[in-house]
Amino acid sequence: MTAELEFLGVTVKIRERMLLDALTLRVERGQFVALIGPNGAGKTTLLKTALALRPPTSGSVHVRGSSVSKLEARVRAAEIGWLPQHIRADEPLTGLETVAASRFRFHESHAASRKAAERALARVGARDYSARSVTELSGGERQRVAFACLVAQEANTLLFDEPANHLDPAQQLEIYRLLGELWREGRTIVCINHDVNLLSHLGDAARVRIVGLCAGRIAFEASLDDGALPERLGALFGVQMDSIQGIRQRFIVPYARSQS
Repeated sequence: MTAELEFLGVTVKIRERMLLDALTLRVERGQFVALIGPNGAGKTTLLKTALALRPPTSGSVHVRGSSVSKLEARVRAAEIGWLPQHIRADEPLTGLETVAASRFRFHESHAASRKAAERALARVGARDYSARSVTELSGGERQRVAFACLVAQEANTLLFDEPANHLDPAQQLEIYRLLGELWREGRTIVCINHDVNLLSHLGDAARVRIVGLCAGRIAFEASLDDGALPERLGALFGVQMDSIQGIRQRFIVPYARSQS
């Protein structure tokens, strides 16, 4: 069976620096894969190879059996959408205009694009930014508009690079709730995450697939409810981790030694 997204022996090397080292990863349709690892582990580079933004030095990336590098732009936009960590806003477009532009892959009227953009902005709680210039929005507000762009694009596979970046705790929970909704609607999702506890808000912890990356290689794979996950995360980050059971979820936190 063809994978939704597949990395085959992907190596990315810049001068003498190895960003990805012969990495192979298969993502099936409808899976939620959380990429976790220290800074410089290769997480963002991996997503960029899936978008043909960072050509591999060797190896290949395939979306439903087709090489990503050979897909025409509209076709690739139908297959893969991306929410980067840092959102640039160089053009003084309104939030509505920005989201409507993310519908470029569709052959539809301008009015239809605007209606779809309005629905997407409402869904992510960004309706208030419709008439405001994105250049005037805060980082967190831009992140909301960018999330609406991804919703409006309606791609099969969604890539997220720390989607709750710049958001306050309440907004972070809402973003992960929305991620869970998109996942349950049938989207395939690959998400870079630095706080594994936020993943509990997706629902169905047994189906959330954790992939730990270190130095451009896969260090481990586990489900979110794996009892050995704290130990594996501790080894990945070089710090002892504890598992604390709350009323509704388990929390994984760094172990703090008491000072004597």
